[in-house]
Amino acid sequence: MDKTEARIRLSIDAMGSDLGPSEVLEGVAQAIDRSPWNTEFVLFGQEEIIEPLITSHSILSRSKVEFVHSPEVVGMEEKPIAGIKGKKKSSMSLALQALKDGEADALLSCGNTGCLMAGGAIKLRTLDGVERPALCTIWPGRERYFTLLDAGANPHAKPFHIAQSAVLGSNYARVALGLVRPKVGLLTIGTEEGKGNEVIHETHEMLKDIDGSIINYAGLIEGFQIFENVVDVVVCDGFVGNIVLKACESLSKLIGSFLDEELRRNALRKTGALLSKGAFRSLKQRINPEQFGGAPLLGLTKNVIKAHGSSNRNHISGAIKIAIELVQHDMITQVLDDVHEANEILRPEPLLKRD
Repeated sequence: MDKTEARIRLSIDAMGSDLGPSEVLEGVAQAIDRSPWNTEFVLFGQEEIIEPLITSHSILSRSKVEFVHSPEVVGMEEKPIAGIKGKKKSSMSLALQALKDGEADALLSCGNTGCLMAGGAIKLRTLDGVERPALCTIWPGRERYFTLLDAGANPHAKPFHIAQSAVLGSNYARVALGLVRPKVGLLTIGTEEGKGNEVIHETHEMLKDIDGSIINYAGLIEGFQIFENVVDVVVCDGFVGNIVLKACESLSKLIGSFLDEELRRNALRKTGALLSKGAFRSLKQRINPEQFGGAPLLGLTKNVIKAHGSSNRNHISGAIKIAIELVQHDMITQVLDDVHEANEILRPEPLLKRD
């Protein structure tokens, strides 16, 4: 059966949001109206909180929504492995288990990032041939959106891991952005050959080796080129990627607050701001991250989507859209083919079999 016609079943961790379970459920309700008819949702959370919200919401109560009681919650302060292994009845753990058991096709959570990544690696495992998963984000560029990975899943990456991230990111850019041959760039401190550390040098050579049939490698890029659409996939280790992500988020908020302060400084500026309302609305839409409200943890055997802890209902709905697209495009199968082909070039010796 075609993937677009087969049943799509999504596990939703309803307890991880900073804005509370009600905001997650509002996002699910939005997604129900926008999702294919064959989409089903399984909500995991505490019964005394979630069931009244479902019952009181007309869309949720009459749609294809199931609920699984999960008495425990993984807190934001929990350590990655302890949070998963110590709370096996948490909404996150049970949602991951449902995914592992084939009871769902994808999972979405706003909860503890470290616990979700650890749980995904422990319960689901990485794809055959993939050593480390990567967290992939979508960003607005000057002319179009682009992807950046790793955004924090693997801060101690080796060149082989970063090269694999390039393969994972290329496949995701094809699905999420509709690009046929997305251009890949390796983030470093200069575009001249020899710039960067040893990890960058070795990764650069590996990416050149798999350029062509597997990825479309455009070479080295610097930080000031990230938003210029020089490439469609910006690849780096999780340490650098997470710093870039959080620094840009902070800068965006700072510029927004500065702009708001200046526009309210006097009556003339307030009038100008009112006259420019349409331009500000268009600007907000151009940089609006809501349609890409989730970052997939690529390289696992199942589809796991991480939404920001502060995600609102629009972000949740956007993240669900991404989850559905990943399932419909059967991206994991394509990733497997590309990873195996890349590994034959980069590491011809077979990896040790895992227990």
